[in-house]
Amino acid sequence: MIDTTRTDIPEGEERLRLDIEDGVGLLTLCRPEKLNAWSWESTRQLGLYADRIRFDDDIRVVLLRAEGRAFCAGIDVTAPGGAVTGRSGAERTRNYYEGIRWAHQRFDAFARLPQPVVAAVQGYCLGFGFELALMADVRVAADDAVFALPEAEIGVAVDAGGDLRIAREAGAGWAKFLALTGRRIDAGTAERLHLVQLVCDRTELDTGARAVAAGIAANAPLAVQGIKRDIDGYADAGLAAALDRTAMSAALTLTSEDSREGYAAKGERRAPRFEGR
Repeated sequence: MIDTTRTDIPEGEERLRLDIEDGVGLLTLCRPEKLNAWSWESTRQLGLYADRIRFDDDIRVVLLRAEGRAFCAGIDVTAPGGAVTGRSGAERTRNYYEGIRWAHQRFDAFARLPQPVVAAVQGYCLGFGFELALMADVRVAADDAVFALPEAEIGVAVDAGGDLRIAREAGAGWAKFLALTGRRIDAGTAERLHLVQLVCDRTELDTGARAVAAGIAANAPLAVQGIKRDIDGYADAGLAAALDRTAMSAALTLTSEDSREGYAAKGERRAPRFEGR
């Protein structure tokens, strides 16, 4: 796993970049050559940026965006520190559980920033990418955006709460349908399900998302932050306990034989043979 005690971001190892323009914190996923695939290190850096943004009075709203043709294509299975080890199956499960709980704490720091977060999504928004976008308060999607939670197809649980957030926004039935099937949906369908608030032409994504962010930044900061807290307090009731169950489900499935088969089958481009163990 990643070194969780570091507080620096070495030059050349950036997974995200923060710029500030006119009250807007531009938080950019900046590994387009990897389709902005996510890793433990990405999670560490997201937590560091959340801590920086939290008390920065120059940032009234955050615009989460991505370089390249994809917002985030999911987990980077080739990233260093990706494998979690243990001397036994039980210890490996425990280590995954604690690792995922650590990640949840970083995601919570980001999702619960006092400043609203607007996500601008283009291209692939898959697996964790979809979960990250769902942590934002408002989502603007390009018309080429594609959303999916394909985890069950490789034998693992949805581990960052994306299915829970879909249940909150679109209802339990749609959350189960998308998470259990792994089916992809386009931007128009995501908008119809209330998972996206605005769809625009790909060439107008940056302009459209910036306009939403600028509109929020122009309003009174204390009022804006109070509104976000109040709505989250209502919408997220019960989320913390559900996320703890998610961490255990993810730990158990990530250490299962089925997940090994799922990843192997995906790499070999064949249908997996799951046995429930």
